[in-house]
Amino acid sequence: MTRATGRRISSALMALALAGGASTAALALATPAYADSWRDKEYWLAESGITKAWDVSKGAGVKIAVIDSGVDGKHPDLAGVLAGGADISEAGGANGQESIGAKPEHGTLVATMLAGRGHQPETAKPSASAAPAATGGPDGIIGVAPEAQLLSVSTWLGSANPGGKSDQEQIPEAVRWAVDNGARVINISLGSTSPEWPQSWDAAFLYAEQKDVVIVAAAGNRVGGNVQVGAPATIPGVLTVAGLDRTGVASIDSSSQGISIGVAAPAEDLVGGMPAGGYADWAGTSGATPIVSGVAALIRSKWPEMSASQVINRIVSTAKDAGEPGKDPLYGFGVLNAEAALKADVPETKVNPLGSISDWIRVHRRGNLATTPAAAAPAPSSAAPTLPEATVPVAEKPSQLDSAVPAVVVLGFACLFVGIIAAAAFQLRAAMRPAAKTVPAKTTPEKTVPPPTAPPSAGPPPTAPPKYGPERADKAEPGPVKSVDSSNPT
Repeated sequence: MTRATGRRISSALMALALAGGASTAALALATPAYADSWRDKEYWLAESGITKAWDVSKGAGVKIAVIDSGVDGKHPDLAGVLAGGADISEAGGANGQESIGAKPEHGTLVATMLAGRGHQPETAKPSASAAPAATGGPDGIIGVAPEAQLLSVSTWLGSANPGGKSDQEQIPEAVRWAVDNGARVINISLGSTSPEWPQSWDAAFLYAEQKDVVIVAAAGNRVGGNVQVGAPATIPGVLTVAGLDRTGVASIDSSSQGISIGVAAPAEDLVGGMPAGGYADWAGTSGATPIVSGVAALIRSKWPEMSASQVINRIVSTAKDAGEPGKDPLYGFGVLNAEAALKADVPETKVNPLGSISDWIRVHRRGNLATTPAAAAPAPSSAAPTLPEATVPVAEKPSQLDSAVPAVVVLGFACLFVGIIAAAAFQLRAAMRPAAKTVPAKTTPEKTVPPPTAPPSAGPPPTAPPKYGPERADKAEPGPVKSVDSSNPT
């Protein structure tokens, strides 16, 4: 990761906000109420097939972690729902039940939609709600998995944290705490404006994958600035939830788009519980996410041994196709169908249709994840471990031979080049050198001895005997040849 990329991610995460940003106006205008009419507004229970799915399961025995702004466990619809919690921000209550952050009500809204149990009416008059009564009573909000238990993991997001911990620190720590304390499903109704995430998150999401935990995250809202899906919903293996309007069409305001979307669920005209016992209308993929998380809990309750990959596959493969045929960036695999997810025959699979963070790390990360600091020792959990301790894949260090090969190649080519230049210079010099010259040796002509003079006589002079010496001085034998240096010609 480059330094510039790190700055972009850091900037985006500083803007990390609860994904229900579209609900701000609705929450500001809605006055908290205490009437049983709120149950009648939960249209998704019937339209998404949840009431029929309750014929099979209501989520008993499953723990769902809500990583959010804290859950008010004193809300009448959440009586007996919370099984534990923790504050990761260091700015809230130790049990995670204090509402904190820029949107303190957000966590309670999510929790009531996820596992609310309603409450008994103040009078004996029965509720007019068509929805089946749950353990708590016919009034108030009933969640998708009313018999499941919740773990509240509070984080401070959306503004400066007085506890000092950044978003980058809180999210992975919250995921690890949830896994270590028995969560089988983790609901993350938050998002960012960047599809990238810090490398420090890799190990925590890998840990959840290896511990066979289903993570469900919100795609984000356009009205909140999320035109495309942002992290952590872009992390491979996470079940990302897009939003629908009241007519079942992809919401313009209360959803974003992206290739990582797995399924779509209702995100407009939602209702939920507020801290201190109230209720409010709201909207956004923050509300669509607990609907899908609840269905995941129903499946895990019905089939406790089913893997996380199979749970996710069951949800996306039974979804009703919408938009472009097949998977698309608005609806993912389609619109949630809870009844089919619980009742249909779905072939088993060992592969998560939304990918694997483990595979992604091996391909895209070159650092050594083994150096990631380990989280603090978790509190004892009542859940029996089902898998061995997770191990983080470590990227192999580059071989010394690999690093030496480029240098050897460069030196070899350099030597070859020098040799070529030297050979060329030698040939050029040889071509410019003239042929060797020879200098004839100096010779001394032979002296001829004149014949003796005969005494004068009267007769003819005698004939001289023939001579066999050289006839001309230039016929003498040459002396030794001396080599002549072409650089100093003579």
